[in-house]
Amino acid sequence: MTTPATRATARWALFALAIGSFGIGMTEFVVMGLLPDIARELLPTRWSVDSEGAIAQSGWLITLYAAGVVVGAPTIAGTVAKYPRHRVMVFLALALTLGNALTLVLPSFELVAASRFLAGLPHGAYFGIGALVAADVLGPGKRAQGVAFVLTGLTIANVVGVPLGTFLGQQFGWRAAFLLVVVIFAAATVAIALTVPHHAGEPSRTLRAELRVFRIGQVWFALGIGAVGFGGFFAVYSYVATLVTEAAGSPEWAVPIVLVVAGLGMTIGNLVGGRLADRDLKRSLLGGLVALALVQALLAVTAGWIVTVGLFVFAVGFFSSALSPTIQTRLMDVAGDNQSIAAALNHSALNMGNALGAALGGAVIAAGLGFVAPVWVGVVLAAGGLVIAWASFAVEARTPRRQSPPVTVRR
Repeated sequence: MTTPATRATARWALFALAIGSFGIGMTEFVVMGLLPDIARELLPTRWSVDSEGAIAQSGWLITLYAAGVVVGAPTIAGTVAKYPRHRVMVFLALALTLGNALTLVLPSFELVAASRFLAGLPHGAYFGIGALVAADVLGPGKRAQGVAFVLTGLTIANVVGVPLGTFLGQQFGWRAAFLLVVVIFAAATVAIALTVPHHAGEPSRTLRAELRVFRIGQVWFALGIGAVGFGGFFAVYSYVATLVTEAAGSPEWAVPIVLVVAGLGMTIGNLVGGRLADRDLKRSLLGGLVALALVQALLAVTAGWIVTVGLFVFAVGFFSSALSPTIQTRLMDVAGDNQSIAAALNHSALNMGNALGAALGGAVIAAGLGFVAPVWVGVVLAAGGLVIAWASFAVEARTPRRQSPPVTVRR
């Protein structure tokens, strides 16, 4: 069992983990503001004759990163559960550094696409194992504080890192944004190696044992809510650059500003959503999905004006991030004794939504339906998540309650 670290040691360890989560926030979302720049460089022939099609094809970089998260989160988290966690975190941060370095240097669209899948593989395991490390360094009674601090890096990335990376990419080429990402992950690797104290693994845990979580029906409902409902957010956010420049007719310099607005909405929504979920999870989940669908519909019908785009992009960021801790809590509630892999699976679910939203948003643009069409895709996906959530609670209400075994936290 790992003993709680001293206050100073805990503070530095959490800060090191937060640097990595900041980098993850940047690498996941900065592509979305640079799709036209990426398409122009990596797909020059198609760009010259069909810019919409080139942008839509570039959207696959988002989808493939998300697919990497979906695949890597349960498999890596389950496989490394038996190893010392401080060493696992160094390995994961190093893998994130190398994966993004490949994106930085590879020359063709196909190779960059492959690198995005590889870069996504450690994402979910980093957050899942990192959450357990954060809980350990602070000790009993402060687990949520530790997890929240690590996730702060992700939310701050959407306020500062993503807009900064987008600005650098627009001014010096999109690879400049990934150079910054690589530097951040390298710094996180060194910081984690120096500051995170020893944390024993769980020698008795195996991948087969961890994967038993998939036998629980309500886990599949929770994953579906995240994958479909949260996909509504990604259908909008993936194509926010073209929404600003093409639909609203604003200059490129407005894109980082709108991204800052979206990041502020996400940061505030994350804080509010956690409190609301603690009060009434069911109402928070159902109400949040209704609100997300509604504000996306309002965004779609007012997308011709940059002011309303900024207003409703803030609202989309707010309600989507308010849903994130709610979905996480729901998944943890129904996962029983499988808390470790459940923490990673939450990121699999949200990145299923990332892949789905980006792919469908790109498809409707490629079909010639216009740059507002992905927003309507978002409305449909949010409504689909609402249906899944309603079905989950309906099935739960009809299922006889059983005494759940106490949840244990292995250290």
